[in-house]
Amino acid sequence: MKPIYSERGDHIESRTPVTVSRYRGITRLNHWVTAGSLIVLLLSGLALFDPSLFWLTNLFGGGQMTRWLHPFVGILLFFSFLLLFLQLWRLNLPKPEDTTWVANIGDVVQGNEHNLPELGKYNAGQKGVFWAMSVLILVLIVTGIMIWEQYFGGLVSIPVRRIALLVHAVAAVLIILTFILHVYAAIWTRGTISAMTTGSVTGGWAWRHHRKWLRELADRQSAGTTGRDHRDPAE
Repeated sequence: MKPIYSERGDHIESRTPVTVSRYRGITRLNHWVTAGSLIVLLLSGLALFDPSLFWLTNLFGGGQMTRWLHPFVGILLFFSFLLLFLQLWRLNLPKPEDTTWVANIGDVVQGNEHNLPELGKYNAGQKGVFWAMSVLILVLIVTGIMIWEQYFGGLVSIPVRRIALLVHAVAAVLIILTFILHVYAAIWTRGTISAMTTGSVTGGWAWRHHRKWLRELADRQSAGTTGRDHRDPAE
């Protein structure tokens, strides 16, 4: 079966200049709800993690409100990311070109795109962040329920709850680091943030960073249109 590099809704919007629709409105909304939930959890979790950071509870109306808010926002994060996962998991599966991309990570950092393979909608770094988030959010929701004494106090024994608390804290640190990496990469690759705010990218951006994805969109639209101008999609 021929691999698929695009999803429903991706299409080339115009030809002069080329503009490409990269994210649907529902996907963008879903992404920002997930990001907002993660930021709230990051701040409230740090506030509860160490007494020196307890002052962060002032952002949420005090200690009691923070303690109540944190687990409920955790549930929101889980279901929000679940919807995002269902939309994007297929395009984040490993592809042969991902190995080459990782092997040439030095060229990625230096911006030597000509030494890199043509890529689908996501590169190996983006896929790594996606799967790290998937695993860590699952670990956080499971361990979070295990330590949520108000509603699940009798779910596990105290020794098991202590282990769950440790695992929860470690997973929280890892997801914070993953989140920082994700934000840094989005800022570093100019055009990435606007793609998730406006939903579109320029043809030049798509050609430079995700050429295989752009080719698939161009081929798909050309196949459905007769008498189409077959110019280079990056022009």
